[in-house]
Amino acid sequence: MGLTKQYLRYIPGPVLGLVGGQKSNIVFLDIKGVKGKYCAVGACENVLVWDLRTGEKHIELQGEKSEVTQIAKSPDKRHVAVGYSDGMVKVFDLHGGEIMVNFSGHKSAVTALSYDHQGLRLVSGAKDTDVIVWDIVNESGLYRLKGHKGQITQVVFLKEKNVIVSSSKDTFIKFWDLDTQHCFKTLVGHRSEVYDFVIVRNGQRLITGSADSELRVWDIEYIDSGRSEEDAEPALKRVKVEDEEEGEDEEEEEDLHILKCTKVGSVMRQGRDRLVSMTTDIGGSVLTCHGNNKFLEVFKLPSLEDLKKHLSKRQKKLRKRARDAGTEEVDEALITVKDEIVPYGLHKMAANIVSVDMILENPGLCKVLVLLNNNMIQHCSVDLEQKQSDPQGMTKLVLPGHRTDVRTLSFSSDNTALLSASAETVKIWNRASTQCIRTMTSDYALCSLFAPGDRHVIIGTKSGKLQIFDVGSGSLLEEIEAHQGAVWSLCMSPDRRGIATGGADKQVNFWKFELITDEKFSLTSKRLTLELEKTLKMDEDVLCVKFSPDQRLIAVSLLDNTVKVFFADTLKFFLSLYGHKLPVTCMDISHDSTLLVSGSADRNIKIWGLDFGDCHKSIFAHDDSVMCTQFISKTHLIFTGGKDGKIKQWDADNFEHIVTLQGHHAEIWCMTVSSTGNFLVTASHDKSIRLWEKTKEIVVLEEEREMEREREDEEATEGETVVPGETNTEVTLAGRKTVETVKGAERIMEALELYKEESAKVKAHQELCHKKEKQLPPPSLNPLLMAYKCDTPERYMLEMLRKVKSSELEESLLVLPFSYVIDLLKVLEVFIDSSWEVELSCRCLFFLLRVHHGQITSNLVLLPVIDRLRQKTRDRVSELRDRIGFNRAGSEFIQKQIESSQETIFFSDATGRYKDRKKKKRAILAVKT
Repeated sequence: MGLTKQYLRYIPGPVLGLVGGQKSNIVFLDIKGVKGKYCAVGACENVLVWDLRTGEKHIELQGEKSEVTQIAKSPDKRHVAVGYSDGMVKVFDLHGGEIMVNFSGHKSAVTALSYDHQGLRLVSGAKDTDVIVWDIVNESGLYRLKGHKGQITQVVFLKEKNVIVSSSKDTFIKFWDLDTQHCFKTLVGHRSEVYDFVIVRNGQRLITGSADSELRVWDIEYIDSGRSEEDAEPALKRVKVEDEEEGEDEEEEEDLHILKCTKVGSVMRQGRDRLVSMTTDIGGSVLTCHGNNKFLEVFKLPSLEDLKKHLSKRQKKLRKRARDAGTEEVDEALITVKDEIVPYGLHKMAANIVSVDMILENPGLCKVLVLLNNNMIQHCSVDLEQKQSDPQGMTKLVLPGHRTDVRTLSFSSDNTALLSASAETVKIWNRASTQCIRTMTSDYALCSLFAPGDRHVIIGTKSGKLQIFDVGSGSLLEEIEAHQGAVWSLCMSPDRRGIATGGADKQVNFWKFELITDEKFSLTSKRLTLELEKTLKMDEDVLCVKFSPDQRLIAVSLLDNTVKVFFADTLKFFLSLYGHKLPVTCMDISHDSTLLVSGSADRNIKIWGLDFGDCHKSIFAHDDSVMCTQFISKTHLIFTGGKDGKIKQWDADNFEHIVTLQGHHAEIWCMTVSSTGNFLVTASHDKSIRLWEKTKEIVVLEEEREMEREREDEEATEGETVVPGETNTEVTLAGRKTVETVKGAERIMEALELYKEESAKVKAHQELCHKKEKQLPPPSLNPLLMAYKCDTPERYMLEMLRKVKSSELEESLLVLPFSYVIDLLKVLEVFIDSSWEVELSCRCLFFLLRVHHGQITSNLVLLPVIDRLRQKTRDRVSELRDRIGFNRAGSEFIQKQIESSQETIFFSDATGRYKDRKKKKRAILAVKT
């Protein structure tokens, strides 16, 4: 067997320069009892928890490949739920940063996520228009609610009832009864997409925002509670707004006996664009909303006591006016929606707002946290006791990253420092520690490099200037007017004595390094400058310039889709490389000056020979424009990056695709490879700078192609599960069919086969012992049973059933053929009879009965099994319920005993009982004295 070429794998390393992503929301976190200090924000596939006081990263919740789109904090303050762009929902533990639960149900990005008020259930909405309710304790999906025709924008549990409220881009707001799992009420008062809503005043007010400037206010009345508006708030008389469309459904609503929702008015925002999001504090005393701009609008929501005072003052004014007019009739004072939602102020932030969260630190002080679209977090305090006040203590979390997209990257000669430049700053990073060590203000940078000695950096800008910075002091030394248009490319000559620049003014300029004395810079040492040597004029704009490593040739790519090659010393024309259909955006020349690779906006890369200018190979490389390409030093291996967000590695000798590196979630603008080839750095439109490290692991091309085919099969396999015989289109199973659920079903089937074999062996051994009337040595256990430390086939079967993830159990059972269902029902009878995992066994049993009811009831073999299971299941569940009740009663008794003897309160929810006990003690003391 001949030797094959070996390739070494590059793996993802640290991510630099990210503060917060543009597709996720931001939330305050209460960690270790500290309020308003920490916040969580999505940053590509990870969730970053920032310490707002120190500006440092507290913890990082690691995701996989998909981008974070939604974050929700749990009421227990210990967990946080995260929704991703692939439809996954994960629950993290904030103390250890570990994943507690995985939920897979949505087919597209999660757009809404919310906990219930106990933190035991989670509801999610996505672009696939479905609403799914998840059971966090049981780690499984409860049901999928279908009814919306557009992307879900918000979904919330009602505190008063077992009801979910959801809004969508289909202009509707729906109320879902979770007891019967159906939609019993739809609000149709909006004329455009509903983007967000909040529920305030203890679940009695619904405020909705849509694509216009109007905030609509709805009154929620709970019918079966026997509580009307007059009973709940007898002192307040409100102005009612009749809605024509609501009148039609009034009779139907009264028959439902759940709740009634009527429109009571609206409030106008100052912003004229669509609403992006709105939020309130936990107590519902402040409301903030914003659009696609820099302005944050704040509204005050007065409490019931404040409204009563306001109503009494208004009544006094009416009486006084009546007395002045000399009339006895006095108009009745009424509360309007504008009294309940009072505009407080419009506050301008540093950039366009992506998401807002807020908490009420003190009764009159509100802390606001804002995520901006320029990779920045801003937080401030708003004093609500003053009539109109500007935000106090405005603080920005900005240092770790760029405000705009990084357009150029460069390594220093020793590969220890990394330069990144964007439209506003140049940053120098320490590669080993991934810390930013210098930040320098610059113009819009397009290209860059380290000067010899790594003490200076040279930046080519969009305005046509070359900027020279001193790395040590971080100061701008000189600005040189290099071109009449943008400087698109910089390239250092192989002898390191000068550089070549290409610009939009159709010129290639050649510069040489000079050291001059500058008193402003230093009195003792000289500083670097550039002196123009010669100019090469072209017919079209110059997009890229490259020297061959032997300094014999210089290649220039032009706007006319060609690459011109000249002799570097005489600047005489040598070759013209044509074949691309769109302009060549990037190119590079191999270390031995024999190959040139060009990447174009036509999505192809072409490999050319520099001896005769022949095209060795044209490869369709990316799904969008190729933006950057570079050879690995001393090899013919190429890295390319494109607007499709992928980085690909190629072999320029045999033209093979080696591997695809996926990590970025948007267009890749630039890349750089270290001189040793051990590190690759890429920058993208998602504001992240990613470092890739070379390992000793060998890439086998056949395995890579096989993994790509498996990924394609996974995408084809994934889909929604359908229960046979069910025709209800409003409620379906929460989970979806994935490769993992299919693998779980395969493991169950393999375990059942092994269980039958081992059971047959045990039964044969028992018959043989009975026949010979003596005890024979037991048969040897299967190696799998020994590996899982199971002494019987039943224990092994239980262990394999437990290993299926709770969130994937139903989907795995749904895939099982009916022949295996029969065997599994018999095994479940053994489990329930032995009181093994009663809850898990009953869950599997009830699901199989629901799915295969017709076949099971018509099967004579299974009828006695089902009859026995009916009684055994009832008995075991009753035993389990009695045991739980006894343990709970005993725990409460011991708790009361300890609290009464030591006067200690164990739990925070015991505050009310503690106050009542103190009142009783005071009353007893008063009687005694």
